[in-house]
Amino acid sequence: MTALDPLQAAPVHRHEVAPEQAGLRLDKWLAAREGIVSREMARRLILQGSVRLNEARAEPDTRLRAHDRVEFSVPPPRPSELEPMPGPLEILFEDAHLLVLNKPAGLTVHPSPGHRKKTLVHLLLAHCTALSGTALSGIGGELRPGIVHRLDKETSGVLVVAKSDRAHVGLAEQFRAHSIERTYRALVVGQPRGAMGTVALPLARDARHRLRQAVRLGGREAVTHWRVERRLGPFALLRVNLETGRTHQIRVHLAHEGWPVAGDALYGRKRHKGLELPPELMVRLDRFKRQALHAASLGFVHPVTGEALHFEAPLPADMAGLIAAIEEAGLA
Repeated sequence: MTALDPLQAAPVHRHEVAPEQAGLRLDKWLAAREGIVSREMARRLILQGSVRLNEARAEPDTRLRAHDRVEFSVPPPRPSELEPMPGPLEILFEDAHLLVLNKPAGLTVHPSPGHRKKTLVHLLLAHCTALSGTALSGIGGELRPGIVHRLDKETSGVLVVAKSDRAHVGLAEQFRAHSIERTYRALVVGQPRGAMGTVALPLARDARHRLRQAVRLGGREAVTHWRVERRLGPFALLRVNLETGRTHQIRVHLAHEGWPVAGDALYGRKRHKGLELPPELMVRLDRFKRQALHAASLGFVHPVTGEALHFEAPLPADMAGLIAAIEEAGLA
């Protein structure tokens, strides 16, 4: 039985690789094309056979040569087969195209190994279906419908989700152009020198620990801007702005500078053990079971209406309580 050629299922886009693009990986080159919202989407299209390089299938890591011919199509997204699961959502804004919410710490954004049930996607599917009978943008794939960007499971704060494919493409283009304003608040162990600064160091998967990211030559560009909001004895509360959005970017960059995020089990949670702190505060820190990182604000242009939007979420109770405990201990 002859399988249906995926290139026949949707309009075919044809390109020739420019000389200055020679040497790029196929998935990285494809991710920059119009309508391809992420490198993960590019990789998925390549693996499922929706991309041809010089009329043949290729692998995502294939290096391109000048004047190579690339053909690709974007098949209609498959409906997600995930089971909607009702649950509470703190919604800051919603219309027919997108939804903005304040994600609590402890909630995984989308299904992944070890986190198959009760993710934010499951809650969103239930909410959107109950509200209008429709679901989320399918561009993110079966496991990530509507997901344009993500927050780590234990990071709280503002997150935007696409309900329509048009919104998904428009938001992805803004993230790619680094035009979206993202501000985080981070309680760190240590005292930065100076009032503000920038960390511009490339990131890649840690060669010895696959769950970690690390500063590595040849990694993906990553730029983090920070400034001190408050100094709290041996701690500091920082405001952090992302220019890029790599996995664990803030956590890795701040730990590399010597000020890991308080409570971060992966990049330096026990750093406070060397400090002379009141016993009750030490107990409080030991019981704080997540990184003290919060996505405080998000600003972008509505991808359909063109309206400039800005959303904020206050510090959650656990972070605010930890900062209050540091103040009460006389360390501020």
